[in-house]
Amino acid sequence: MTYIAHIRQQDGAIQTVQDHLIEVQQGAERVGEKIGVKYLAGIAGLLHDLGKNTDQFRDYIQDAVANPDAPPRKGSVDHSTAGGRLLHRRYHHKAASAEVKSTVEWIANCIISHHQGLRDYVSPEKTSPYIERVVTKQLDQYEQAEEEFFKHNSPEQLDEMFKQATDELQQYIQIIKKHKLPPIAGSLLIKYIFSCLIDADRTNTRRFEENEPQAAKVDDSSFFQKSYELLSQHLTNLKKGSTANTPINQLRREMSRQCEEFAFRPSGVYTLSIPTGGGKTLASMRYALRHAIEYNKQRIIYIVPYTTIIEQNAAEIRNILRADDMILEHHSNVVDDKDDERQDGDEGETYDQRKKNLKLARDHWDRPIIFTTMVQFLNTFYAKGTRNVRRLHQLSNAVIVFDEVQSVPVKCISLFNASLNFLHVVGRSSLLLCTATQPALDFVKHKLHFSVEPEIIQNLEHVEQSFKRVELHDRTQDSPSGWGAEELSSFVQEQMREVDSVLVILNTKTAVRKLFEQLNAAEWLQDSGAQVVHLSTNMCAAHRKEMLSGENGVIQRLAKGERIICVSTQLIEAGVNISFECVVRSLAGLDSIAQAAGRCNRHGKDEIRNVYIIKSSDEVLTHLPEIKTGAAKTERVLQQFQDDPESLGYDLLSAKAMTCYFQYYFNDIADQMHYPIPKLEQNLFDLMDRNRYYVDAYRKRHDQKLEVVNQSAIATAEKYFEAISTNATPVIVPYGEEGNELIMDLNGKLEPGEMGELLRKAQQYTVNIYDHELRALEKNGDVYPLLHGHALALREPAYSDDFGVEAKGEGAWEKAII
Repeated sequence: MTYIAHIRQQDGAIQTVQDHLIEVQQGAERVGEKIGVKYLAGIAGLLHDLGKNTDQFRDYIQDAVANPDAPPRKGSVDHSTAGGRLLHRRYHHKAASAEVKSTVEWIANCIISHHQGLRDYVSPEKTSPYIERVVTKQLDQYEQAEEEFFKHNSPEQLDEMFKQATDELQQYIQIIKKHKLPPIAGSLLIKYIFSCLIDADRTNTRRFEENEPQAAKVDDSSFFQKSYELLSQHLTNLKKGSTANTPINQLRREMSRQCEEFAFRPSGVYTLSIPTGGGKTLASMRYALRHAIEYNKQRIIYIVPYTTIIEQNAAEIRNILRADDMILEHHSNVVDDKDDERQDGDEGETYDQRKKNLKLARDHWDRPIIFTTMVQFLNTFYAKGTRNVRRLHQLSNAVIVFDEVQSVPVKCISLFNASLNFLHVVGRSSLLLCTATQPALDFVKHKLHFSVEPEIIQNLEHVEQSFKRVELHDRTQDSPSGWGAEELSSFVQEQMREVDSVLVILNTKTAVRKLFEQLNAAEWLQDSGAQVVHLSTNMCAAHRKEMLSGENGVIQRLAKGERIICVSTQLIEAGVNISFECVVRSLAGLDSIAQAAGRCNRHGKDEIRNVYIIKSSDEVLTHLPEIKTGAAKTERVLQQFQDDPESLGYDLLSAKAMTCYFQYYFNDIADQMHYPIPKLEQNLFDLMDRNRYYVDAYRKRHDQKLEVVNQSAIATAEKYFEAISTNATPVIVPYGEEGNELIMDLNGKLEPGEMGELLRKAQQYTVNIYDHELRALEKNGDVYPLLHGHALALREPAYSDDFGVEAKGEGAWEKAII
């Protein structure tokens, strides 16, 4: 009797359950072995689809193929519980040690969850969903599935593998204890094993469906060596430029050299505090390539806060390394897949070609160099379901560079620190935190464990003084209630009498638009010879890129000496290589103000230029609490600077001033860093750590000892996790010829490979629309569905060259970081 895992649609070929189990085992072992969890991952692969060894499932899948228009209900046959039950029954008993029980619980949870997401060991309902699944759930034909499995796999072989898996777990428990990591590290290791299983299973299923041979392994070391040589040549060429020997450029080269020397240090958690405009991108890539070569790292991953930084940095690196196919950018997900996680179904079971094509189009970070966002990074560890966690294993044995690390969302700080500690200690990765405004991540309760002497740049105070190009001026007291658009326009007029370019950065899109319209209506503007440019996240990435660096973009026009006033939200204040003669920044966190200052006199063309801090009365920060709190702490630092400038190094942009600001800031928000969940009156960190509250409640309710060693509520934590609470929906916009063509192409019939390429392009033509804005657009008939409702597109009249998406109202978050 042949039991079926999948039936290929194109030719009816069958993949047997045994073949699928062995192939997934081998795939999971390959990725698990990177960090020494070969057997923990391998057993999960070997047992994950054991439940398909039944007459019931065979009838189900054959019925699905025979009746594609009326298939049986998806998930009507449970095939994912059996493997977890076998493991639990065979090894989890009263006499078993805690290590053996943990090994069972870790692997079995991955098996029973591989179509939904990991289960709670102890839930808010004072139950154990894990135990309910592996012990008490009614499971038809379980004995048949187990008997068939052991016909092809000897019990002795499984016992030996399990012994090896237990040894792996014991080793990691010792490592976690040695480095004094909290229990959340164990939860993250479960997620790592889950990642190995999910990727191996999905990859094997896809290859069978597409009749595709196993892809050849990329030679990472050769690619990194070649890339290092190309970067070295580029840096050599920079020495030949006409401005190569200016003091600033000499200092940039010295800091870059220090990065290369530092790369020979062992894997660790380090900081790179190059001042704004110091050549951070190339210096950090020099470190990453050299370190990857020396320590055989498999991947270099750049984590950035905003899509705008990805656009610029990835383009710069691509131009130097000349290897487009080896560099992946992963921005936002164009397809709305909030309810796309499967229940107990399988990619090969329902033959829903449209959904399968959408799944195959998603990247899983299989390139040597990845550029992605902080939101995608956090989602990989903490978001619900199986889609995000699939790529978690790609973060191990890597060099991971966090650009502008101060932008980690406040509520995620403890979770962020836990994930970095895990990646260093367990994942064998090197982590580099890059910013001119280092947050005090070792000053918080669940702190980041930096390596000894973590800073790469030597004599940092001297470097800061050498890079000083601006003077910060506090004008917040000029009008304590803030300037409106008219007063701010007059202030810009004053500055334009002295300079040729001014950048104004405000905290909300509404305030930016008001000022833009006020400036354009001002009589003085016509006589000034200046042009006003507007930038906001209502514009898609391709639009912003054209506005900034296109043939007639702001950067080109500044280089020609044209007179320009740019009014923008904070999307421009980090990672954009642009320089104005004057910057005006609305009051916000001191780190944001420092980043804004980095857009002024960026290349040191002038000795000193002015940056002004002002208040805007047009900003409503009710829905922007982090900015509001940051602004209040900045006011405290401004007052301290006025009273005792020596304590802050006589410079508001010094490392001393920044540390002072972050300590004030973190003290104020201490309870918010662990991801509070108001509905539960708990925090997400504790749910994945000791889960004390619900464990105690469980014991009181059942008046007995816990049946499980593990206690975390992983599923509940995932349910409530959202890196940025935007309530935003991605919409593809018809910007330019390519944007319009893209929308038309996505309306046609597509092959999986073609769809993947189109969705990657669509990331550049996507705007995240807040719920209230989306409702207004829908009411006007300005949005319509693509891909059978899995994506949305905007009609052309609702997109303007000046403002992008024409939807009124304040957003809950102003940064393009998803």
